[in-house]
Amino acid sequence: MTGPIAPQGPVAPRSPATTPALSPEHAELRKAAEGFEAIMLRRMLATARASSFAEDTPLTGGGMQQFQAMRDEHFAEIAANSGAFGFARSIEAQLTQHLSGQGGSR
Repeated sequence: MTGPIAPQGPVAPRSPATTPALSPEHAELRKAAEGFEAIMLRRMLATARASSFAEDTPLTGGGMQQFQAMRDEHFAEIAANSGAFGFARSIEAQLTQHLSGQGGSR
């Protein structure tokens, strides 16, 4: 392992015009890293929401819980695709070292 990853400032969303062409392997790795970040964020949001001490009322029942789950999922996808939290970028940077042709071994 190379060492700790330095903290980064806010990240602008990636646009196809500013993203360099990636090899198919690297593009697949980026997609997987973003998917993993989205899963992590959904789990974090669900865990935070589960610790709520609010009582169940007609306005906080199943419909509201379903809405919150969909909202959390959408937020997690947006955050992962934009790189806002940087988990995917860190995962991608570490795993890129193991792609063939990148100087690493499999």
